[in-house]
This record gives sequence, structure tokens and C-alpha cells, in this order.
Amino acid sequence: MNESAREGATAAGRGRLDRAAIVERAKKLVPILKARAPECDALRRLPDETRDDLKRTGVARVLQPALYGGAESHIAGMVDVLNIIGSACGSTAWSLAQYIGHNFMLAQWPEQAQEEVWGEDPRALLSGILIPSLGKARAVAGGFELTGRWPFVSGVPSCDWCLLSGMVERGEGAPEEWYFVVRRSELEIIDTWDVVGLLGSGSHDVQVNNHFIPSHRALPIDHLKGGDTPGNVRHRAALYQSPSYATFGLLISSASVGMADGMVEEYVDQAKTRVALMSGKADLEASTQHVRIARASALVDAAKAVLYRNCDEIMAVLESGRLPIDEERTKFRAAGTLAGNLAFDAAGIVWDAIGGRGAYLSNPLSRYYRDLCTASRHMTHNWDLNGGSHGRVRLGLPLDNPSL
Repeated sequence: MNESAREGATAAGRGRLDRAAIVERAKKLVPILKARAPECDALRRLPDETRDDLKRTGVARVLQPALYGGAESHIAGMVDVLNIIGSACGSTAWSLAQYIGHNFMLAQWPEQAQEEVWGEDPRALLSGILIPSLGKARAVAGGFELTGRWPFVSGVPSCDWCLLSGMVERGEGAPEEWYFVVRRSELEIIDTWDVVGLLGSGSHDVQVNNHFIPSHRALPIDHLKGGDTPGNVRHRAALYQSPSYATFGLLISSASVGMADGMVEEYVDQAKTRVALMSGKADLEASTQHVRIARASALVDAAKAVLYRNCDEIMAVLESGRLPIDEERTKFRAAGTLAGNLAFDAAGIVWDAIGGRGAYLSNPLSRYYRDLCTASRHMTHNWDLNGGSHGRVRLGLPLDNPSL
């Protein structure tokens, strides 16, 4: 075990992390990550110092089981952390969303898999990609052989482990959707992330070819839909009964809302000192700017309220001893989409308000807007897809998303 892992294990032995303490640590990272954002973009991955900061502060461990020193917080802990980090650096928040989400998902795996990952280093960063149709696996003695290539694996250059997905062939029957835990060192990363926004998220393609994965590091989709699993019999908190896919949109949109919040605050700071080139008047004197900033601020506040309310509703359902019904599952997914859409609407208002100065790459508002434009392309931000699923269930039609 290396020195970093030993320190993490020692910290775990002293007791679990605390949600409030993690939030304070995240706040202290804001000026650091803001200053580092241009370097993050230039590298097209997280700087090594940022990766180290995420591990040191434990911000990726807000939903990690207490058994491994994690905070095991209310699910809204992910909203707290990602709103804060997103306000500083969109690429870092986007990667962190993967680390938080996949850290949470690992709690469903068998004990042996959890021990391999968290026993070795409880501060491990986990990335992943949940597109099973792009992978094919077959059962072999002791496990599976997985082959596939997956795009958009955010944060993979800086992670320690990665969750991949694929369809397991079952003879004459239909293939089954399975998920696999793979060491980062066992993946081939293919440099494809040449994009307009979220440059530093390093969301490259990854590939494996006939790669052996032991049985204890494999899990069928049914164990990600909530309820008892091989792993959460060890972690009895209601949090670990939660269906992973139903909450995924809330996770991703928490990063987007943070970016929008940071963009609004950056615009306010700039507007207080900026003078219009044509009129020579201060921007803050224009009533049109007052209306714009008020609306953008209200949209961000509304997005945060949607996130927190739905996290509270999820926890209330789980703490009552039952699992969400289809209407609730699709509602939680649609709520995440709505929050992401509100964030993008706020960004558009600020972008229109800033004028020509926003076009400079050196202006932080340009980065925020490009990052949000890219984030809004994510399938969790697609209203037709996610809102449509909720609408059809409310009208009495069957759920059309098998992962929920």
C-alpha cells in the first residue's frame, strides 16, 4: 500500500467523514480551482494537483459508505458539493460528478470488490460509462471476458478504477445488461476529447478487448434498480437502497447548476466595474441589466430548489421502507433534467447580457458558457427523453426506460 493509501486508510480508521466538513472543504477549493481552470482546459484533463485535492479533501466520498470512512450522507450531499465545485470549474465538477456517482454505485457490489477498491485506497476515484450496448461480454470460468469501446468517460485520466457496462451473451436467450469494475491501468484510453466545452474533463473513449473480469467485480442491472444487493447488505443506511439510474440526472445536473451559479456571480462582479464602450455609462446603471441578473439568479435558485426537494423526496421514500414506484423514478429523472435546463437558461441570459467582451477566451464567462453548452448535450439534460418518460407513466402507460 502506498503512502497516499496508508493515509486514507488511517483516516478511515479514525471514523467517517462528515457532510458539513466536506462542504467546508469544498468551499475552500473554490478560489484554487478558479485559478487553475485555464490550466485544466489546456491540459484537457484535471491537473495532478486537482486530483490530489479531490482525494485529500474527500469531496468525492460524500455518498461513500461509512464503513470505508465515507460520509454516508443524505443524498443531497452530492448537490452541496457539486454546486460548490461547479461554481469554480465546470470540468472539475463534471469529473467529480462521475467520482461521486460511481463511488456510490460501488456500494452495491460484493464485499470482495469493495475491498479490492476501498480496502486498497478508501480515497480511490471511480469514473465510468453506462452505455451497455457498446460492450459485449461472455461468461468464462471465474468471471467474464469483456470487449468494447465507450465514449464520454469523463474524468478517466485521473481515476483509479472505472465502471464499464456491456451485454452478456446467454446462448439462445436475450443478452443481459451487466456492469463491471475495471482498474484504470487495465484500460486503453483513446484521445478523442477535442471539444468546445468541459475541455478539462478528459471525457475520452476507453477500450478493452477480451479483458477478463472476475465474478465478484460484475453486477447485473437489476442490482442497480434499488433494494437489496450483494453489497448493501453490509451498508444498511436507506441511501444504499436507492436506484442508481433514477438519481443519476440529479447528480449530473448538480454540476450544471453549480456552473450556472458561478457564471451569474462572475457576471455580477464584472458588471460592477464595467463601462459600456459606446455610452461610457456603467453597466450596473442599465435597468435591462437589472432585469436580466434578477431572472438569471432566480432560475439558479429554482434549479437548486428542484434538486434539493427531489433529494428529500427520494430519502423520504427510502426511509419509509419501500422503493420508488415507476412514477416516482421517472419524476426524479425528469426533475434532474429540469434543473439542468433551468441552469442553461440562466447561462443564456448572462451570455446575452455580457455583450462582445464575452467572446474572449480569456474571459471566465466564455468558459462557463462553453462548459454549460456542452453539459446541456448530456442525455440527462434531454427533456424530450426524460420528461417524455415521466409523462407517459403519469398517463398510465408502461415505463419505457428499462434501466429505471
